[in-house]
Amino acid sequence: MELPLIDAARLGGLLTPAGAVAALEKAFARDTSTLPERQHVDVGGGDLLLMPAWSSGAAGVKLITVTPDNPSRGLPLIHGLYVLFDKPALRPVALIDAAPLTALRTAAVSALATKHLARPDSGRLVIFGAGVQGRAHLAAMHDLIELESVRVVSRTHTEAETLAAEATSWGLEAAVGTPPDVAGADLVCTCTTAAEPLFDGDLLQPGTHVNAVGSYRPEARELDDRAIERAIVVVDTFTALRETGDLVLPLRSGVLRREDVRALSEVLDGSGRRAAEDITIFKSVGAAFEDLAVAEAAAADL
Repeated sequence: MELPLIDAARLGGLLTPAGAVAALEKAFARDTSTLPERQHVDVGGGDLLLMPAWSSGAAGVKLITVTPDNPSRGLPLIHGLYVLFDKPALRPVALIDAAPLTALRTAAVSALATKHLARPDSGRLVIFGAGVQGRAHLAAMHDLIELESVRVVSRTHTEAETLAAEATSWGLEAAVGTPPDVAGADLVCTCTTAAEPLFDGDLLQPGTHVNAVGSYRPEARELDDRAIERAIVVVDTFTALRETGDLVLPLRSGVLRREDVRALSEVLDGSGRRAAEDITIFKSVGAAFEDLAVAEAAAADL
């Protein structure tokens, strides 16, 4: 059986960030408690992740590798495939390049969180990281919000210039930035492979919303204790409490309490932000049902 292969270009034609956000909003409203957690396998030099999920209309599994040394080799951090099956026959119906699927899904989940946690007048965006996730988050935020300005902060100046130029081509006021620019931001997206905090949490102004997506290991973090201490913290799933240093480390030190962390599914009613001056942080580590929701939506018209 020859299955259609959905690569990055085709995925972009099948599903916009706004379409992915709509699919994810429905997925987060469903009960996903019976789905298995993803499996991590250390294969030496990187991780192999297996992420199965199912819904009333489809089933699927994402197989990805995460290789920290790949960017230094000039290769993507993530490689993989998504296999989508129909229901009830469970026939394979599509293969999807997992790298662009992951990029779209992650940025769309951040956009969904932004929709429910950020102030409606948020328009000044600072993005840390100018790689795949930085670009995907810029596209998702631009699709969702009427942005006023964009600042791109990256260790690689040329990549930051390229992403800022892309934002400028869309009619946005954009430039390369520095970490202190968070002091003038309404929205901050951290999309890096950093192991240490990217900025001083005291710089966050009241009312700021942060989407943190880069850290996926217990010893690595993008946000410092002060940022966590000042914020209302929301996660995509509670798996984040043991997988990312952004939360593991402040939980361990007592800066953050488990009972103060809420899941995104709990704040879709608008209860996440209590006041305009609240700082909100959304931390995502990814979940199999998120990938399935986006894959199913992308393949709906095949």
